Amino acid sequence: MRDYRWLHEFCLNRFGSAKALEAQLPQPRTPAQLRAMPIDRYLSTLALRVFRAGLKHSLVDAKWPAFEQVFFGFDPEKVVLMSAEHLERLMQDTRIIRHLGKLKSVPRNAQMLLDIEKSHGSVGTFIADWPVTDIVNLWKYLTKHGNQLGGLSAPRFLRMVGKDTFVPTQDTSAALIAQKIIDKAPTSQRDLAAVQDAFNQWHAESGRPLCQLSVMLAHTVNH
Repeated sequence: MRDYRWLHEFCLNRFGSAKALEAQLPQPRTPAQLRAMPIDRYLSTLALRVFRAGLKHSLVDAKWPAFEQVFFGFDPEKVVLMSAEHLERLMQDTRIIRHLGKLKSVPRNAQMLLDIEKSHGSVGTFIADWPVTDIVNLWKYLTKHGNQLGGLSAPRFLRMVGKDTFVPTQDTSAALIAQKIIDKAPTSQRDLAAVQDAFNQWHAESGRPLCQLSVMLAHTVNH
């Protein structure tokens, strides 16, 4: 694999200046900001990620105020009490996206967050304290204990709430393949560990957050 210096120089040449490059890069939230985020905002964002999967994001986002209303502001203590009959009734509500599997995921994911809160004090603390050098195992935890969080949904959710993570998008995966770190999109634990190691090395060399390195790497792929 190439070192961070090559990655930086490539992106500088692509964007023309350091200022232009920095304007393209995301900024993760601080641990303090993650801890301060209330559990209902984590649940809302998690549900938003689930409903965005496979749909046009602007369509889902436009309906989100109605989702906030029907799910009691995503208060998990209230959401977990929603019965199967209640969810079935929501299938008649034209203000929201009527996908029963995804609607059912909301109380299930609310329970996961309540379980995390019980064992770790708060969801924000749990996410803030998870080491970014082992971020793929946080994806694994969310996928295992949550609902409808397969594929890239777990890392995309973390990116949405501001937790530092790389996301193996199509372009990022293509760049990792080009650097011979993996030979296909990373899904196995072995490949994810290899990708984590590569990002950890670039992070150690540069001090940049994983989310920025991920975006920079994606820009090395020619379209």
